[in-house]
Amino acid sequence: MSGPQGPTSGVEPDPGLDLLALYDSALPEIYGYLLARCGRRALAEDLTAEVFLAAVAACRSGTPRVSTAWLVGIARHKLVDHWRSLEIRDRALRVLEAPEAEDPWEAELDALLAREVLDAQAPQHRAALTLRYLDGLSVPEVAEIMGRTVHATEALLVRARGAYRRSYTAHTDWTGGGPA
Repeated sequence: MSGPQGPTSGVEPDPGLDLLALYDSALPEIYGYLLARCGRRALAEDLTAEVFLAAVAACRSGTPRVSTAWLVGIARHKLVDHWRSLEIRDRALRVLEAPEAEDPWEAELDALLAREVLDAQAPQHRAALTLRYLDGLSVPEVAEIMGRTVHATEALLVRARGAYRRSYTAHTDWTGGGPA
């Protein structure tokens, strides 16, 4: 014989119910967060749906507490995953579309220029770029080696790539396609 179960019954509250209760209030905030960062309504809608699907899956696996901040964290990860997939796709397309160099010396000159530009970078930028792109380490591995957080390392890599790009562009005559 069982009576109504009260808060002292030892039954854990269902995190799915917490998510359902949070959905109405959090949906506009999550959608707005994503739309402000990606600028495309359809993409923001798709990513918002992915956020809530991931949240449901997490609740089913035993996530103890859900909140709007927790959902924003999922949204941030979904957006980063989207950007990464775009970069991977674009990189693959660039490789497929890249014309072969007519002259092998042209590729050698480009490599020499790339090394020269890398050597001219600030030490932290040079280290981060070398570890990430020449050594092929992941961002978390670079962060560990450099004694930084992953987020700080990602920001450093963004700045380093920008500085490298500016230096490389300054050394290159784009109308002639070779070193200035």
